[in-house]
Amino acid sequence: MKAIEITSKTDKAGNLRIDYQLDKSESNVRILILLDEDSEANEADLWLKSALKSPAYNFLNDEEEIYSVKDGEPIS
Repeated sequence: MKAIEITSKTDKAGNLRIDYQLDKSESNVRILILLDEDSEANEADLWLKSALKSPAYNFLNDEEEIYSVKDGEPIS
């Protein structure tokens, strides 16, 4: 495995832009992103956004209605 270190910038929307020519086409690569220490406050937000996009949590969107208006008693 070969490691290549480059620096990059993000655009105004926060997207990472990498301008680096590889000698391989149509190959899988792994990317390691290192952020400055002051970005730890945003790390929880990054994990949350990643989890929201993950299909592993799609079952949470299909919430079953187990209660109806007829359940329970009125608050007086």
